Amino acid sequence: MVRKAKKIKKRTPSGRLVIKRRRRNPKISRCAVCRAQLHGMPRLRPSKLRKLPKSKRMPNRPYGGYLCSRCMRELFKKK
Repeated sequence: MVRKAKKIKKRTPSGRLVIKRRRRNPKISRCAVCRAQLHGMPRLRPSKLRKLPKSKRMPNRPYGGYLCSRCMRELFKKK
């Protein structure tokens, strides 16, 4: 299901009422194994995410942004 943009009424400096569409933030990133919320991942649209520095986009560790720290540790214990 696609989430629609919310319509917002804004008054311009000339006094005119204009309808603008506000894009919503995407859902929270989740771990691929346990579906837990991933910490350190910003909740932004891909176009805004690309403008961030690489260090702010995802955690700097193996499987960062894909697995949570608990599942990552379990994976390393198995290997």
